[in-house]
Amino acid sequence: MESFFDSQPNSTEKENGDLLSKSFQDIISTLPEGNSWGFPDPLLQYHGFWHSSVFLQGILSAQQQFQAQPADIILCSAPKTGTTWLKSLTYATITRTSYDDSTSPLLSKMPHDVVPFMELDHAHFSTHRHLGIPVLATHMPYSALPKSVIDYGCKIVYICRDPKDSFVSLYLFLSKYQKSQNMQTFNLDEAFEQFCQGVCCYGPYWDHVLEFWTASLEHPDKILFLKYEEMSDDTILYVQRLAEFIGCPFSSEEEEKGVPEKIVKMCSFENLSNLEVNKNGKHRVGGTENAHYFRKGKVGDWENWLTPEMAARLDQITMQKLSGSGLTL
Repeated sequence: MESFFDSQPNSTEKENGDLLSKSFQDIISTLPEGNSWGFPDPLLQYHGFWHSSVFLQGILSAQQQFQAQPADIILCSAPKTGTTWLKSLTYATITRTSYDDSTSPLLSKMPHDVVPFMELDHAHFSTHRHLGIPVLATHMPYSALPKSVIDYGCKIVYICRDPKDSFVSLYLFLSKYQKSQNMQTFNLDEAFEQFCQGVCCYGPYWDHVLEFWTASLEHPDKILFLKYEEMSDDTILYVQRLAEFIGCPFSSEEEEKGVPEKIVKMCSFENLSNLEVNKNGKHRVGGTENAHYFRKGKVGDWENWLTPEMAARLDQITMQKLSGSGLTL
Protein backbone atom coordinates (compact mmCIF):
# COMPACT_ATOMS: atom_id res chain seq x y z
CA MET A 1 0.00 0.00 0.00
CA GLU A 2 2.78 2.46 0.77
CA SER A 3 6.34 3.07 -0.31
CA PHE A 4 9.40 2.61 1.88
CA PHE A 5 12.04 5.01 0.71
CA ASP A 6 11.53 8.73 1.14
CA SER A 7 15.22 9.62 1.15
CA GLN A 8 18.05 8.73 -1.20
CA PRO A 9 20.56 6.34 0.42
CA ASN A 10 24.23 6.51 -0.43
CA SER A 11 25.93 3.58 -2.21
CA THR A 12 27.04 1.80 0.98
CA GLU A 13 23.60 2.13 2.51
CA LYS A 14 22.01 0.86 -0.69
CA GLU A 15 24.31 -2.17 -0.77
CA ASN A 16 23.54 -2.98 2.86
CA GLY A 17 19.86 -2.45 2.18
CA ASP A 18 19.95 -4.85 -0.75
CA LEU A 19 21.62 -7.52 1.38
CA LEU A 20 19.05 -7.05 4.12
CA SER A 21 16.24 -7.18 1.61
CA LYS A 22 17.49 -10.55 0.38
CA SER A 23 17.63 -11.94 3.92
CA PHE A 24 14.14 -10.61 4.62
CA GLN A 25 12.78 -12.30 1.52
CA ASP A 26 14.29 -15.56 2.72
CA ILE A 27 12.53 -15.16 6.09
CA ILE A 28 9.24 -14.04 4.58
CA SER A 29 9.12 -16.97 2.16
CA THR A 30 8.87 -19.42 5.09
CA LEU A 31 6.01 -17.72 7.00
CA PRO A 32 2.36 -18.85 7.28
CA GLU A 33 0.01 -16.94 4.97
CA GLY A 34 -3.44 -15.56 5.74
CA ASN A 35 -6.32 -13.80 3.99
CA SER A 36 -5.39 -10.20 3.22
CA TRP A 37 -8.91 -8.72 3.08
CA GLY A 38 -9.02 -8.60 -0.71
CA PHE A 39 -5.50 -7.37 -1.38
CA PRO A 40 -3.40 -9.41 -3.83
CA ASP A 41 -0.56 -10.28 -1.46
CA PRO A 42 -1.34 -12.46 1.58
CA LEU A 43 -0.83 -11.40 5.17
CA LEU A 44 2.16 -13.09 6.78
CA GLN A 45 2.29 -14.38 10.35
CA TYR A 46 5.47 -13.47 12.21
CA HIS A 47 5.90 -14.14 15.93
CA GLY A 48 2.15 -14.42 16.41
CA PHE A 49 1.11 -11.29 14.53
CA TRP A 50 -0.12 -10.78 10.97
CA HIS A 51 1.53 -8.26 8.64
CA SER A 52 1.57 -7.23 5.01
CA SER A 53 4.93 -7.99 3.39
CA VAL A 54 5.76 -4.28 3.06
CA PHE A 55 5.19 -3.52 6.72
CA LEU A 56 6.87 -6.74 7.84
CA GLN A 57 9.99 -5.90 5.87
CA GLY A 58 9.99 -2.50 7.56
CA ILE A 59 9.65 -4.12 11.00
CA LEU A 60 12.48 -6.58 10.37
CA SER A 61 14.69 -3.82 9.04
CA ALA A 62 13.92 -1.52 11.97
CA GLN A 63 14.77 -4.31 14.40
CA GLN A 64 18.19 -4.64 12.79
CA GLN A 65 19.03 -1.06 11.92
CA PHE A 66 16.94 1.53 13.75
CA GLN A 67 18.83 3.29 16.54
CA ALA A 68 16.61 5.04 19.03
CA GLN A 69 17.77 8.13 20.91
CA PRO A 70 17.18 8.41 24.67
CA ALA A 71 14.87 11.40 24.19
CA ASP A 72 12.70 9.65 21.61
CA ILE A 73 8.95 9.51 22.15
CA ILE A 74 7.35 6.55 20.39
CA LEU A 75 3.62 6.73 19.61
CA CYS A 76 2.27 3.18 19.36
CA SER A 77 -1.08 1.84 18.22
CA ALA A 78 -2.82 -0.82 16.22
CA PRO A 79 -4.18 0.59 12.94
CA LYS A 80 -7.29 2.81 13.08
CA THR A 81 -7.42 3.30 16.84
CA GLY A 82 -6.75 7.04 17.01
CA THR A 83 -3.24 7.17 15.55
CA THR A 84 -3.78 10.33 13.48
CA TRP A 85 -5.31 12.18 16.44
CA LEU A 86 -2.56 11.09 18.86
CA LYS A 87 0.11 12.18 16.39
CA SER A 88 -1.41 15.64 16.00
CA LEU A 89 -1.94 16.18 19.74
CA THR A 90 1.58 15.04 20.63
CA TYR A 91 3.23 17.04 17.85
CA ALA A 92 1.31 20.20 18.73
CA THR A 93 2.14 19.77 22.41
CA ILE A 94 5.87 19.18 21.96
CA THR A 95 6.31 22.00 19.40
CA ARG A 96 4.10 24.59 21.08
CA THR A 97 7.03 26.91 21.90
CA SER A 98 8.08 26.93 18.24
CA TYR A 99 4.60 27.22 16.71
CA ASP A 100 1.14 28.21 17.78
CA ASP A 101 -2.34 27.36 16.56
CA SER A 102 -1.92 29.66 13.55
CA THR A 103 1.63 28.71 12.46
CA SER A 104 1.81 24.97 13.18
CA PRO A 105 2.94 22.70 10.32
CA LEU A 106 -0.21 20.69 11.13
CA LEU A 107 -2.14 23.36 9.25
CA SER A 108 -0.29 22.65 5.99
CA LYS A 109 0.87 19.04 6.40
CA MET A 110 -1.10 15.98 7.44
CA PRO A 111 -0.21 14.42 10.83
CA HIS A 112 1.43 11.37 9.21
CA ASP A 113 3.85 13.68 7.41
CA VAL A 114 4.99 15.56 10.52
CA VAL A 115 5.25 12.41 12.69
CA PRO A 116 6.82 9.65 10.55
CA PHE A 117 6.25 5.92 10.88
CA MET A 118 9.29 4.03 12.09
CA GLU A 119 8.75 0.95 9.93
CA LEU A 120 8.16 2.99 6.77
CA ASP A 121 10.21 6.16 7.08
CA HIS A 122 13.12 5.26 9.34
CA ALA A 123 13.44 1.49 9.22
CA HIS A 124 16.35 1.47 6.80
CA PHE A 125 18.46 4.60 7.00
CA SER A 126 17.75 6.25 10.33
CA THR A 127 20.82 8.48 9.90
CA HIS A 128 18.51 10.67 7.82
CA ARG A 129 16.28 11.42 10.80
CA HIS A 130 15.46 14.97 11.77
CA LEU A 131 16.22 14.84 15.49
CA GLY A 132 14.88 18.27 16.36
CA ILE A 133 11.42 16.78 17.00
CA PRO A 134 12.02 13.36 18.60
CA VAL A 135 8.59 11.88 17.93
CA LEU A 136 8.07 8.72 15.89
CA ALA A 137 5.08 6.42 15.46
CA THR A 138 4.67 2.71 14.88
CA HIS A 139 2.04 0.02 14.62
CA MET A 140 4.51 -2.63 15.81
CA PRO A 141 3.51 -4.90 18.71
CA TYR A 142 5.47 -4.21 21.90
CA SER A 143 7.41 -7.45 21.47
CA ALA A 144 8.58 -6.34 18.01
CA LEU A 145 9.95 -2.92 18.97
CA PRO A 146 13.65 -2.41 18.18
CA LYS A 147 15.87 -3.31 21.12
CA SER A 148 17.26 0.23 21.37
CA VAL A 149 13.78 1.63 22.12
CA ILE A 150 13.55 -0.56 25.23
CA ASP A 151 17.24 -0.31 26.20
CA TYR A 152 17.19 3.50 26.15
CA GLY A 153 13.94 3.61 28.09
CA CYS A 154 12.23 5.72 25.44
CA LYS A 155 8.86 7.13 26.45
CA ILE A 156 6.06 5.15 24.79
CA VAL A 157 2.49 6.39 24.38
CA TYR A 158 -0.06 3.75 23.38
CA ILE A 159 -3.64 4.35 22.31
CA CYS A 160 -6.34 1.68 21.94
CA ARG A 161 -10.03 1.67 21.14
CA ASP A 162 -13.20 -0.40 21.42
CA PRO A 163 -12.59 -3.36 19.05
CA LYS A 164 -15.99 -2.80 17.41
CA ASP A 165 -15.09 0.73 16.34
CA SER A 166 -11.54 -0.36 15.49
CA PHE A 167 -12.82 -3.05 13.14
CA VAL A 168 -15.33 -0.79 11.40
CA SER A 169 -12.77 1.99 10.97
CA LEU A 170 -10.16 -0.42 9.58
CA TYR A 171 -12.62 -2.06 7.20
CA LEU A 172 -13.93 1.23 5.79
CA PHE A 173 -10.42 2.67 5.48
CA LEU A 174 -9.20 -0.32 3.47
CA SER A 175 -12.38 -0.34 1.38
CA LYS A 176 -11.86 3.29 0.40
CA TYR A 177 -8.29 2.53 -0.57
CA GLN A 178 -9.40 -0.44 -2.67
CA LYS A 179 -11.98 1.70 -4.47
CA SER A 180 -9.38 4.40 -5.14
CA GLN A 181 -7.19 1.74 -6.77
CA ASN A 182 -10.10 0.31 -8.80
CA MET A 183 -9.92 -2.90 -6.78
CA GLN A 184 -12.92 -4.97 -5.73
CA THR A 185 -13.78 -4.20 -2.12
CA PHE A 186 -13.72 -7.00 0.44
CA ASN A 187 -17.02 -8.21 1.88
CA LEU A 188 -17.84 -6.83 5.36
CA ASP A 189 -18.93 -10.22 6.73
CA GLU A 190 -15.75 -11.90 5.51
CA ALA A 191 -13.60 -9.12 6.95
CA PHE A 192 -15.44 -9.43 10.26
CA GLU A 193 -14.73 -13.16 10.37
CA GLN A 194 -11.05 -12.54 9.67
CA PHE A 195 -10.87 -9.87 12.38
CA CYS A 196 -12.52 -12.18 14.94
CA GLN A 197 -9.91 -14.82 14.11
CA GLY A 198 -7.14 -12.26 14.58
CA VAL A 199 -6.19 -12.21 10.90
CA CYS A 200 -5.80 -8.52 10.15
CA CYS A 201 -2.85 -6.19 9.67
CA TYR A 202 -0.90 -6.10 12.98
CA GLY A 203 -3.50 -8.43 14.52
CA PRO A 204 -4.75 -10.17 16.56
CA TYR A 205 -5.98 -6.84 17.88
CA TRP A 206 -6.44 -8.06 21.46
CA ASP A 207 -2.91 -9.45 21.63
CA HIS A 208 -1.55 -6.13 20.41
CA VAL A 209 -3.41 -4.24 23.12
CA LEU A 210 -2.52 -6.72 25.87
CA GLU A 211 1.21 -6.56 25.17
CA PHE A 212 1.27 -2.80 25.73
CA TRP A 213 -1.16 -3.00 28.67
CA THR A 214 1.04 -5.54 30.46
CA ALA A 215 4.17 -3.53 29.73
CA SER A 216 2.50 -0.34 31.01
CA LEU A 217 1.74 -2.04 34.33
CA GLU A 218 5.38 -3.10 34.62
CA HIS A 219 6.81 0.26 33.50
CA PRO A 220 4.24 2.99 34.23
CA ASP A 221 6.95 5.66 34.11
CA LYS A 222 7.86 4.66 30.55
CA ILE A 223 4.52 3.71 28.98
CA LEU A 224 1.39 5.84 28.97
CA PHE A 225 -1.64 3.70 28.11
CA LEU A 226 -4.57 5.64 26.65
CA LYS A 227 -8.10 4.76 25.61
CA TYR A 228 -9.68 6.60 22.69
CA GLU A 229 -13.06 6.80 24.40
CA GLU A 230 -11.67 8.35 27.59
CA MET A 231 -9.65 10.86 25.59
CA SER A 232 -12.77 11.81 23.65
CA ASP A 233 -14.66 12.43 26.90
CA ASP A 234 -12.06 14.82 28.38
CA THR A 235 -9.43 15.65 25.77
CA ILE A 236 -7.97 18.63 27.65
CA LEU A 237 -7.27 16.51 30.73
CA TYR A 238 -5.51 13.86 28.66
CA VAL A 239 -3.45 16.41 26.73
CA GLN A 240 -2.26 17.73 30.09
CA ARG A 241 -1.37 14.18 31.16
CA LEU A 242 0.36 13.59 27.84
CA ALA A 243 2.42 16.76 28.20
CA GLU A 244 3.44 15.79 31.73
CA PHE A 245 4.39 12.27 30.66
CA ILE A 246 6.56 13.29 27.72
CA GLY A 247 8.42 15.81 29.87
CA CYS A 248 6.98 19.13 28.72
CA PRO A 249 4.17 19.96 31.15
CA PHE A 250 2.12 23.10 30.69
CA SER A 251 3.19 25.99 32.90
CA SER A 252 0.66 27.82 35.04
CA GLU A 253 0.98 30.75 32.64
CA GLU A 254 0.18 28.47 29.68
CA GLU A 255 -2.80 27.08 31.57
CA GLU A 256 -4.08 30.61 32.21
CA LYS A 257 -3.67 31.50 28.53
CA GLY A 258 -5.66 28.41 27.53
CA VAL A 259 -2.81 26.78 25.59
CA PRO A 260 -4.08 23.19 26.22
CA GLU A 261 -7.54 24.22 24.98
CA LYS A 262 -6.04 25.79 21.83
CA ILE A 263 -4.10 22.60 21.07
CA VAL A 264 -7.20 20.47 21.52
CA LYS A 265 -9.21 22.77 19.25
CA MET A 266 -6.52 22.84 16.56
CA CYS A 267 -6.21 19.04 16.62
CA SER A 268 -9.94 18.37 16.74
CA PHE A 269 -11.47 16.18 14.06
CA GLU A 270 -13.63 19.08 12.92
CA ASN A 271 -10.63 21.35 12.38
CA LEU A 272 -8.16 18.87 10.91
CA SER A 273 -10.67 17.23 8.55
CA ASN A 274 -11.60 20.61 7.07
CA LEU A 275 -8.04 21.72 6.32
CA GLU A 276 -7.23 21.87 2.62
CA VAL A 277 -4.23 19.53 3.02
CA ASN A 278 -6.40 16.85 4.61
CA LYS A 279 -9.18 17.14 2.05
CA ASN A 280 -6.92 16.80 -0.98
CA GLY A 281 -3.70 15.12 -2.00
CA LYS A 282 -2.19 11.82 -1.01
CA HIS A 283 -0.01 10.55 1.81
CA ARG A 284 3.14 9.35 0.02
CA VAL A 285 3.47 9.20 -3.74
CA GLY A 286 0.76 6.93 -5.11
CA GLY A 287 -0.43 6.17 -1.60
CA THR A 288 -3.57 6.72 0.41
CA GLU A 289 -5.69 9.84 -0.09
CA ASN A 290 -5.34 12.19 2.89
CA ALA A 291 -9.10 12.47 3.26
CA HIS A 292 -9.35 8.73 3.99
CA TYR A 293 -7.67 9.32 7.36
CA PHE A 294 -10.56 11.55 8.43
CA ARG A 295 -13.87 9.70 8.34
CA LYS A 296 -15.92 10.48 11.48
CA GLY A 297 -13.81 10.18 14.61
CA LYS A 298 -16.94 9.23 16.55
CA VAL A 299 -17.22 6.83 19.47
CA GLY A 300 -19.86 4.15 18.85
CA ASP A 301 -20.18 4.49 15.08
CA TRP A 302 -19.98 0.69 14.92
CA GLU A 303 -23.73 0.66 15.58
CA ASN A 304 -24.26 1.85 12.00
CA TRP A 305 -22.36 -1.11 10.56
CA LEU A 306 -22.53 -4.16 12.83
CA THR A 307 -25.57 -6.26 13.62
CA PRO A 308 -26.37 -6.87 17.31
CA GLU A 309 -25.10 -10.44 16.82
CA MET A 310 -21.79 -9.24 15.42
CA ALA A 311 -21.36 -6.75 18.25
CA ALA A 312 -22.16 -9.41 20.85
CA ARG A 313 -19.61 -11.76 19.31
CA LEU A 314 -16.85 -9.15 19.41
CA ASP A 315 -17.75 -8.23 22.98
CA GLN A 316 -17.55 -11.89 23.99
CA ILE A 317 -14.15 -12.34 22.34
CA THR A 318 -12.91 -9.17 24.02
CA MET A 319 -14.10 -10.33 27.42
CA GLN A 320 -12.42 -13.72 26.97
CA LYS A 321 -9.17 -12.28 25.65
CA LEU A 322 -8.84 -9.66 28.39
CA SER A 323 -10.01 -11.91 31.23
CA GLY A 324 -7.78 -11.56 34.25
CA SER A 325 -5.76 -8.66 32.81
CA GLY A 326 -7.57 -5.89 34.64
CA LEU A 327 -8.20 -4.15 31.32
CA THR A 328 -11.61 -3.39 29.85
CA LEU A 329 -12.36 -2.05 26.37
